[in-house]
Amino acid sequence: MLMRFSGEISYRNEEERETERASLVPPPDLVVGYALTSKKVKSFLQPKLEGLARKKGILFVAIDQNRPLSDQGPFDILLHKLTGKEWRQILEDYWEKHPEVTVLDPPGAIQHVHNRQSMLQDVADLNLADCYGKVSVPKQLVIIKDPSSIPDAVSKAGLTLPLVAKPLVVDGSAKSHELSLAYDQYSLSKLEPPLVLQEFVNHGGVLFKVYIVGEVIKVVRRFSLPDVDERELTNNAGVFRFPRVSCAAASADDADLDPGIAELPPRPLLERLARELRRRLVKCLLLLLFGTSAITYISLSFFHLIIYRALDCST
Repeated sequence: MLMRFSGEISYRNEEERETERASLVPPPDLVVGYALTSKKVKSFLQPKLEGLARKKGILFVAIDQNRPLSDQGPFDILLHKLTGKEWRQILEDYWEKHPEVTVLDPPGAIQHVHNRQSMLQDVADLNLADCYGKVSVPKQLVIIKDPSSIPDAVSKAGLTLPLVAKPLVVDGSAKSHELSLAYDQYSLSKLEPPLVLQEFVNHGGVLFKVYIVGEVIKVVRRFSLPDVDERELTNNAGVFRFPRVSCAAASADDADLDPGIAELPPRPLLERLARELRRRLVKCLLLLLFGTSAITYISLSFFHLIIYRALDCST
């Protein structure tokens, strides 16, 4: 209730004031429900982003994990970054009842790029090369169990040291993002399967994360593992662990880098890569937000883009 005094509006309480304000705000064109970890909310939902979204008619609404998902909304888009079988089942049940809602991204599609063995297969199948450069994946080996078998398996596969070791499955945990660098054959049996081993390629300590959303391509630089020279390879032994490499905090976009290292891959090469991945991942998996982690090395102005990881970009 409100009363007028001298041409002004007086509100009986703050609740009525907020109700009146809300009635003056036009309804959003798009409602995005989000289910994110507290860490991801802090890094992703910045005030600047929410303000820009509101100007575009987009409203972000937090999903209450203590209430049934079907009782919340309505949503136009559901953006999520939670893991676990229970959440996956909740999401699949919700999508079955609300097929009109765009889920970013479907749990089944995400599983494909959470496995480091399958995530690179789509890139390997492209066999992409043109006048701007070449796209490939590193030579790799998957070890499911029995660490004592790793040295022999590496020899048979013809992999060259040093090797990067990564957990086979990316499940969102800190441990799944840990990397190890193995310098010698004898230390390989100290690794913990299931894992994937990839040949390490010197790349100036910088990698590129390529994010693809529809027709939009965004490339950022991140600090990576340092180069390894022959002297280090000879004098070092054992396994060196790195808790998390190339995360957002390791941004190299504003760093003073050697131009040869900082140079972005050719745009036409990235556009072709994005187009081919989009055709495969969207058509086959309904995966809408995705990208890659890549390194480059240049020989006679010819870019060689090596894809080390395919990304679900709700990550």
